[in-house]
Amino acid sequence: MEDPRILIIDDETGSRESMAMAIEKAGLKVRTFDDARQALVYLESHPGPNIALCDLRMPDMDGLQFLEAVREREYDLGVVLITAYGSIESAVEAMRVGADDYLTKPVDLYELRKRVTNLIENRRLKEEVSTLRQRLEQRYGFDNLIGNSAPMEKLFEQMRMVAPTRSSVLIIGDSGTGKELVANALHHASPRKDERFLAINCGAIPNDILESELFGHERGAFTGAVTRKIGKFELAHNGTLFLDEISELYPELQVKLLRVLEERQVMRVGGSDLIDVDFRLIAATNRDLENAVSEGKFREDLYYRLKVVTLQIPPLRDRGGDIVLLAEHFLDQFSREHGKPAKTLSASAIHALNHYDFPGNVRQLRNLIESTVVFHQGDIVEVADLPEEVHGAGVGVVDSGTPIQPAAGTPRSMEDIERQAILETLERTGGHRARAATILGIGLRTLQRKLKDYREQGYWEE
Repeated sequence: MEDPRILIIDDETGSRESMAMAIEKAGLKVRTFDDARQALVYLESHPGPNIALCDLRMPDMDGLQFLEAVREREYDLGVVLITAYGSIESAVEAMRVGADDYLTKPVDLYELRKRVTNLIENRRLKEEVSTLRQRLEQRYGFDNLIGNSAPMEKLFEQMRMVAPTRSSVLIIGDSGTGKELVANALHHASPRKDERFLAINCGAIPNDILESELFGHERGAFTGAVTRKIGKFELAHNGTLFLDEISELYPELQVKLLRVLEERQVMRVGGSDLIDVDFRLIAATNRDLENAVSEGKFREDLYYRLKVVTLQIPPLRDRGGDIVLLAEHFLDQFSREHGKPAKTLSASAIHALNHYDFPGNVRQLRNLIESTVVFHQGDIVEVADLPEEVHGAGVGVVDSGTPIQPAAGTPRSMEDIERQAILETLERTGGHRARAATILGIGLRTLQRKLKDYREQGYWEE
């Protein structure tokens, strides 16, 4: 927020000048007008002012008309109306039209400075909240879920349909696929986005503590309960509660969770009062809950209560070209975070990443790229710079697991593997460079640069 600027609009010279002097003593910049229409003309070409102090009773255009014009034109301007004819009716009408505050003449200059500074601070806080909300949406909005593969596009479409609803959601996916990120994105795209998103990992908290974490407890409920504790169910009121590893809930707590979901009331441990709660539940698991139900390890009624809507996150190995998109995103992110020069992936590195299985999914790729950024000194990441388990991935493979048949006696350097992968892919696409680049997971300009080098080296002719 820039230095606040205040407009004072009053047809009485003495009143106008005394208010201006009082405001300037607070270190604020002031511009005065004796006519509201002149102030509107000024605002058309000077959108900077933050607050206008405007007399309610003036010839030509009065304070209410000025306020209506400001709101109609959607100027970002706080308006305080001032009048010598203070009355409840005038105040009600001013606030109804959209005034931010209301003062009566003769104006107490100390009170005026106080009201103006409070209004400036409130506007600054709103601006900060708006900025933070935008950052949260950028961080957890669907745009932050990177992927353009068919499985991810299907997931995005399902999320768009589910997010605005009140339905409970069960997210299923292997470890490291980003279940909490999906849950967070659902929350921030829902009507509850201005309230809390609370996450708890049911498998990371001992059973004897987990109930207190969820339900809370009263003072003296058990040894060590020296104060009252508010549980996650209460804290998530009007917001979203995310229960990760829901399959790890012990049987007694499964019963209690089912009761909360059905009755929307909780009772703290050691308490006697039922407390109304309204939260959206999103649960996640990497286990087969149906199998757990059949084995008697998970309650069938809770399972069906949870899976009102089920979202399946595909493993990274099934997401096609998303691996390269994510790798390049993490390269850029960690290069900036660690103060490193921008880096790019060589075609051979991309080839290896595209054909590695990634048992740890996106989390593994993220950690792999961060480690590479920290230890790599150059601008281009070669396959040799990647962890050892990735080195052999894709060797002798172009697309969909189809082997490349090397020419007899051809040296198997990484440069040779890369060149052979590129040239054979180009041949498979009938010379279509854009399609070849897509299959290889590299940029078209990178492919063109490689082909230029191969032509100059005598390996390829157009």
